[in-house]
Amino acid sequence: MLKNTLLTLFLFVATLGQIHGASSDPTRPNVVFIICDDLNDFGSVYGGHPQALTPRMCSFAESAVTFQHAYSNNPVCAPSRASIYTGIYPHTSNNLFWAKWFDNPVLKNSKTIMEFFKENGYHVAGTGKNEHDHRPTDWSEYKSKTDYGPYWFDGQKRNANPWVPAPFSNIGAIDGSFGPLRMDHEGQPAGAGWKYGWGKEQVLDFGSHDSRDLTPDELNAEWAAKTLKRFAEDTSTQPLFLAVGFVRPHTPIHVPQEYFDRFPVDKLLLPEGIPNDLDDTYLKSADPSVGNGDDKGYRYYKLLEESYGSSEQGIKAFLRAYLAGVAAVDECIGNVIDAVEDNGLADNTIIIVTSDHGWDMGQKGYLFKNTLWEDSARIPMIIRAPGISQAGQRTQQPVSLIDVYPTLIDLCNLQGDTRKNAQGASLDGFSMRPLLTDPSSGNWDGPDGALTMRFAGPKNNHIPAKQHWAYRTERYRYIIYNNGKEELYDHANDPHEWDNLASNPEFDTLKAQYKKAIFDQLPYNEEAMQTVNIEKEPSKAGAEFWKDTYFKKHPQADANGDGRLSWPEFQTHKRGPKGIL
Repeated sequence: MLKNTLLTLFLFVATLGQIHGASSDPTRPNVVFIICDDLNDFGSVYGGHPQALTPRMCSFAESAVTFQHAYSNNPVCAPSRASIYTGIYPHTSNNLFWAKWFDNPVLKNSKTIMEFFKENGYHVAGTGKNEHDHRPTDWSEYKSKTDYGPYWFDGQKRNANPWVPAPFSNIGAIDGSFGPLRMDHEGQPAGAGWKYGWGKEQVLDFGSHDSRDLTPDELNAEWAAKTLKRFAEDTSTQPLFLAVGFVRPHTPIHVPQEYFDRFPVDKLLLPEGIPNDLDDTYLKSADPSVGNGDDKGYRYYKLLEESYGSSEQGIKAFLRAYLAGVAAVDECIGNVIDAVEDNGLADNTIIIVTSDHGWDMGQKGYLFKNTLWEDSARIPMIIRAPGISQAGQRTQQPVSLIDVYPTLIDLCNLQGDTRKNAQGASLDGFSMRPLLTDPSSGNWDGPDGALTMRFAGPKNNHIPAKQHWAYRTERYRYIIYNNGKEELYDHANDPHEWDNLASNPEFDTLKAQYKKAIFDQLPYNEEAMQTVNIEKEPSKAGAEFWKDTYFKKHPQADANGDGRLSWPEFQTHKRGPKGIL
């Protein structure tokens, strides 16, 4: 009898060890990082569109902290993701737009999040779209690289969905295509149909909902769930860092019909707008290529209007697809979170849900990403850190994607230098931990506002001060273009950014304050500074500004009392008693 009892107890303890595999050490929590592509604030947890349906994100938010004012640092895929995974601003590295990030002299000498977690003993796994340009050596294992499918195959090549009218469909297989995954191919050429795979194409069998093949996003969610189960059952104690990159709602927005059925086009509400809202904005005047009609956002809007006979019908058609894509990716997000819960990992796994940037849905005559307005720059950011974050709470303090890396270092007690050598750069962001423990206070070591940059074209390459900039505080959005033109929006009274207040003398002091907050971070360039009417002495780049900001909040960091904060003093004080940076 005693023998059987001991055997039962042994098996019970062994089972617990398997259930709580991966890591059960609270100082070395697991991390699940979920990032979507082109996902703006339309998720119902943010209220960006009243008809958005994202029940899985809403459910997750009840156990996490929702950041109401989280922003992209560069509202286009490649530079945004390079900045997220290195923790370095585009203007610090001069990786401003579409160059391969791992060829950049600063970034290639700095450790990515993945490299730093590996260095700290984590198993680093990933799948889907994480970095825009994938570097396999950063990962312990990687399942699938970026796949924008399902896409339409016309029998010879990838092409736009044939049910999207021209001229919008002439844009091409990626940006010019959206719609449900139709099962009937009547009237289409032999061999036409849906495919997925980027480089190694596969036919998508879409015979019925019950038996159909999974989409790439669904396959990535399935693999992530299996990986979490595998690590939960692993008897080792190695912690896991898992990054899952979902492509939707990025174009081509092709998802199953069931998601489109949730949004009948005749009942759709257009995003709120006013006539001539573009008239007091200055993107077109600041960038010659934009003014000449080469900018995608203005061009796509016009083509959609032409294709559907009116801007209202065109935006409704695209909006329906976007909302369907958001609903589909919400289900994928929920499946990954369920796997954390179902495998007994919830008590020691940090989960972050976010996006690389947002999307303008026809506001100001613009249909694309890559503007400095709210809809393009704002992103979802929901974080659950067991034992630290306050369940169901929201914080109004502006943060940005640059803060993800230092937050994870802080929460996971990672040790070491994030630079590979002196040619690398220190992290630019700040830990959001204080906002997780006390969301309503707004107290943290970071700045009052979030910084976003729009690339101003090849002629201004590698000159940060010649780019276009935005600074978003809790109440205001300030924009300054590289020709000195400004926009200022008061979100307390104008949440849709309809009324540009920049010409009102009443706000001159505020504009000067925000302009200084931007340009004090940038490398000095006399010609560019004169263009935007900035008077300042030449100074070091961004990190110096944030060090000075930190010193104002923590004068005790000046260990030798000489009235200035050196970099060694900054690093020592920021690490704290645990030696955590």
